[in-house]
Amino acid sequence: MDRRTKTTAVGLIPLAVLAAGLSLDHIPGTNISLAVPYAAEGPGPTVDTLGAIEGVDVVDVRGAETFETEGNLNMTTVSVRSNMTLVQAIGRAIATDDTIVPIEHVIPPGRTAEEVDKENQLEFEGSERAATVAALDYLERPTHVEVAAVVDDSPAAGALKESDRIVKVAGDDVDEPAEVGAAVRRLKPGDELDLVVERGGEEREVAVELGENPHDEGAAWLGILMGEASSEGIEVDYNLEQIGGPSAGMIFSLAVIDKLTEEELTGGSFVAGTGTIEADGSVGPIGGIEHKIAAAAAEGAELFLAPRLNCDEALDAPDEALERMRVVPVDTLSDAVEAIDAFNSGGEQETCAAKA
Repeated sequence: MDRRTKTTAVGLIPLAVLAAGLSLDHIPGTNISLAVPYAAEGPGPTVDTLGAIEGVDVVDVRGAETFETEGNLNMTTVSVRSNMTLVQAIGRAIATDDTIVPIEHVIPPGRTAEEVDKENQLEFEGSERAATVAALDYLERPTHVEVAAVVDDSPAAGALKESDRIVKVAGDDVDEPAEVGAAVRRLKPGDELDLVVERGGEEREVAVELGENPHDEGAAWLGILMGEASSEGIEVDYNLEQIGGPSAGMIFSLAVIDKLTEEELTGGSFVAGTGTIEADGSVGPIGGIEHKIAAAAAEGAELFLAPRLNCDEALDAPDEALERMRVVPVDTLSDAVEAIDAFNSGGEQETCAAKA
């Protein structure tokens, strides 16, 4: 080689070493991480909650007559990539529509990825329970108050059991957990609370001496976690794995409503959406909506139901996604049902985006 070629070749060696180093996520032979402190958020998978996966209904309703459904009700997700090298992070920022965010946005300081995954799974399970109750309440199907758990060493320990149905509190019939909580708050630590519970098909009277709330000095404490359950024996299983968080709640509720209603909810349309759900039917905001809109549009959705508080962020979705489908804000489960009806009837609708 002549001198110029030799000089060029020698000069490329450190560049090659640097490039190789930037593509590593750890130092070979050690546990030292070279990953950048950022994560990439992008469109994730969408799932039709009216469909099935490997022959198993995504939303399986039992204990009541169900009806055939048409169209799609797709829940949407955000794909999160962490533990990236610098080269991978730059590549995703340049070549994709992913959002690059500090890793603290995904895994808060002082927490591990495993802990965050576990919390997301617990939120997902709570969302499932709320979705069922919200759907049953919307359909005016009867529900009752049920003991979900009894806190160890609490006043209720030994007196109440998991799955007890609370029928009366202080002589009054109760239908919602809030009514039980209100009865407890009217009393003081040391007061006795009289309840009627149903256990094993039989009603029994139970008296509990209330303690002091460990998180609210001077306030009375019973020591149970409560939920609502179907009085008709309706049960719903949500058969999805490796998906966490509460953001599928609204779509889950809509799927339950569709399956328990003879009339078609979607009218054969392709509906997608996102949003948390409370037992009272209120819909709450979520993260990454611009990526969920992009994913839904790519799958062919015509209507996207978005929490109203996410409307501004929805406009950050790619223009082609916003042009391809209608994005409608909702505050409640009733709003969502009405939005689908209006879309199918061709009526005018309020939208997050300019598309009408």
